[in-house]
Amino acid sequence: MISIEFLRQFRISGYAIFDFTAAFLGIYLLSPLLSKIFLKVRIKISKKNWLLLTLPISIFSHLFIGQITPMTRDFIDIHSHYILKVLILSLFIFGVKDIKIVKKNSVGKED
Repeated sequence: MISIEFLRQFRISGYAIFDFTAAFLGIYLLSPLLSKIFLKVRIKISKKNWLLLTLPISIFSHLFIGQITPMTRDFIDIHSHYILKVLILSLFIFGVKDIKIVKKNSVGKED
């Protein structure tokens, strides 16, 4: 039986590939449900937007619950990891760029 610790040992720049894969796969599978929930409050978010927002949401949620992961620690470090900061902020900007507020009479209709 393969343990999670074994899977998490494979890393790129100190970040576990397994964690990235699990996060993106989870968002990919949950995005239709999440989009439907947000459409009920008149916010249209596509699957592409959810995928772009995966890492920014991850960092925010880890900060919110107080679970400091290596990426979260690197993101809040004010003295280094500028490429990571630019990447996360870029993903956030591109992720929220195409989010639309839909009119009340068009909720539930497809484009």
